[in-house]
Amino acid sequence: MNDALDFRGKTILITGGSRGIGRAIALELAARSANIAFTYHSRVEAARAVEQELQALGVEAQAYQADAADFEAAQSVVRQVRERFGALHGLVNNAGITRDKLLITMKEDDWDAVLNTNLKSVFNMSKAVVALLLKQKQGGSILNISSISGVIGMAGQTNYSAAKAGMIGFTKALAKEVASRGITVNALAPGLIETEMTEGLSAEYRAKLLETIPLDGSGLQRKLPASPPFCFQKMPATSPDRFFVPTVVSLCEAVRTGGSADACARSLQP
Repeated sequence: MNDALDFRGKTILITGGSRGIGRAIALELAARSANIAFTYHSRVEAARAVEQELQALGVEAQAYQADAADFEAAQSVVRQVRERFGALHGLVNNAGITRDKLLITMKEDDWDAVLNTNLKSVFNMSKAVVALLLKQKQGGSILNISSISGVIGMAGQTNYSAAKAGMIGFTKALAKEVASRGITVNALAPGLIETEMTEGLSAEYRAKLLETIPLDGSGLQRKLPASPPFCFQKMPATSPDRFFVPTVVSLCEAVRTGGSADACARSLQP
């Protein structure tokens, strides 16, 4: 294993870490010796199962039931993580939901729920974590899990596409604000990843989405997590690009083509 990707003694907080991409990322980082704190919304048994999986890898792990879309809840979780682990070194904003409908049939609640969970949560969690990272004065990293929908837009997903596009803009802006403090902010925009959330897609919609993939097959959960560890590497202080390129928004071409995520990971390596 690349020593630069060994996270021994580091603590990473992941929102929506009890299933799907969040769970996969948690397991990958734990395999690289990171201590993991993660939030979940309502599935207590699933969260406890993931907590046990992580601890079996020999790291400290703690699940927190919280709604990342709630400002006070986000602040509380970050405080609890700081008290439990002593410090925090990175954040993965992964919490997300879909309520796919054409705009003409979309209800206000469908819009609000998706924007709150997928985008407002990013503001809430990032604000709390950045404040702590600045106080610690040791730098840190934030990784936002966006989507290809936020780049190209998907019919029937005006709410989801808007939220994920907003996440990309947020990433670029925040990266410029905190780069001088040694904090990196990146985003991944994966294509179709086979998770519980995407199981609800209709066969017709899935077929249309797969038509955009040059190679056969969609990305599996095991293909994406090779990328996030690269986002948490500390860029050498001597690097001439340390402050010039504070962020990368990766479209994860490898994942979109159904191949290994290694190419995507290399694009994120400082």
